[in-house]
Amino acid sequence: MGKKNVAVILAAGNGERSGFEIPKQMMKLAGKPIVEHTITIFQNCSSIDEIIVVSSANCIERIEEIVSSRAFSKVKKVIKGGQERYESSVAAINASEPVSDQEDVNLIFHDAVRPLVSDRIILDVIQSLDYYNAVDVVVATTDTIISADPITNTIESVPVRQRLRNGQTPQGFKWKTIKTAYELAFKDPDFKTTDDCGVVLKYLPDEKIFLVNGEHNNIKLTYKEDLQIIDKLLQLNTKKTICNNLTSHSLAQLKGKVIVILGGTSGIGAEMAAIAEAYQAKVVVASRRTGLDVTNLNLLQNEFKAIHERYGRIDYVVNTAGILVKQPLVLMEYKDIVEAIQINYLGAVHVALAAYEYLKESRGHMLNFTSSSYTYGRAYYSLYSSSKAAIVNLTQALAEEWHTQFIRINCINPERTNTPMRRKAFGIEPLDSLLSARSVALLSLGVLLDDSTGQVLDITSQYVKKAINNGALTEETIMFK
Repeated sequence: MGKKNVAVILAAGNGERSGFEIPKQMMKLAGKPIVEHTITIFQNCSSIDEIIVVSSANCIERIEEIVSSRAFSKVKKVIKGGQERYESSVAAINASEPVSDQEDVNLIFHDAVRPLVSDRIILDVIQSLDYYNAVDVVVATTDTIISADPITNTIESVPVRQRLRNGQTPQGFKWKTIKTAYELAFKDPDFKTTDDCGVVLKYLPDEKIFLVNGEHNNIKLTYKEDLQIIDKLLQLNTKKTICNNLTSHSLAQLKGKVIVILGGTSGIGAEMAAIAEAYQAKVVVASRRTGLDVTNLNLLQNEFKAIHERYGRIDYVVNTAGILVKQPLVLMEYKDIVEAIQINYLGAVHVALAAYEYLKESRGHMLNFTSSSYTYGRAYYSLYSSSKAAIVNLTQALAEEWHTQFIRINCINPERTNTPMRRKAFGIEPLDSLLSARSVALLSLGVLLDDSTGQVLDITSQYVKKAINNGALTEETIMFK
């Protein structure tokens, strides 16, 4: 019957010892539970044939809903695990027993709370199982490790660092190997373990465990502060994926799509419209110049209704509408204060309200724009920077609210870009210090085509250079028809 690679996602932990109020695997990251990110990686890995998710009793129903709603076709079982990790491993071993002696089953155990494992690591583990019966994933230890005397709290020894490694997951095993190791372990009255490879090492001492190189990005969610690190790494991974996948072929997916661009008569929005139209998308551009005011909800709702009636659907909504007033707050006229808040923040809320029902219908994508000033308030444009911080929070919140409706929503954070709005506020600046609106527009369209949600994606000069080096940004990429 051949070889079958079965990924085992260990998701039975409760996270109490780390101070989490809910199980760690159910914590939201970019609008999705972490376990969903992890399952997605193995679902998309071509070398994985089946997936078993081992869950705690109180999470099984929620995980089953995720599997069903996201159509994770490779997930064949969601089973109950135990309080200890080894109990969950044994449950998966028993649930994956080969149907005959001719079936060769590889089990690939992975922590649900390591959502950044790469395809390369998974493939290396699977390929290594062609030559070894047990495989571990490790990274070289960078810190000096101290062996301490637990009684006196003094240094007992300092192991040679060159021989030390930090263990990660996945860990891979031939089914018979890990099954036999646990059978022997359960005969030991002093059996203790925190690691499946440790069981093989102790109870099958003649079995060589091969080491695959891991990655420092493949970190495990252990403490609350790890969420911020993983979130940022996820953003970097998403940008890398978009950059690598952005080609004229991928942009061809825009053909026939209905895209509404608010504030699209100049700057980044206008460039997005031009590129999308070149790839035969149906683009509707609206701004104050065309008579549409995002501060008027009724007008906006009528516009979306008319677009839907005309084209029968709305796939993407891009909101680039905004104004930048560079002036101390106390010197601004009150009407200008109100206008800035209404356009930059309330306008985004209005766009979300008006677009929701149509994006729900199409399972579409909404794209907002923020500014690097969202990370801290800046003198002379306090309203702009504070409203851009609000846009980030709005995007992340709606990603969670809309996730069950299959609506994706992301936020672009472009570095200083050569647009009419910037030139009006800052005057003449060296062109080599600014990104081109076209490069930002092209990469933003790449985000629309991606499956990510809840991301704040920084488009920097370094990122643009990588896109050029990868061939994503070339004259050939923008193939005007």
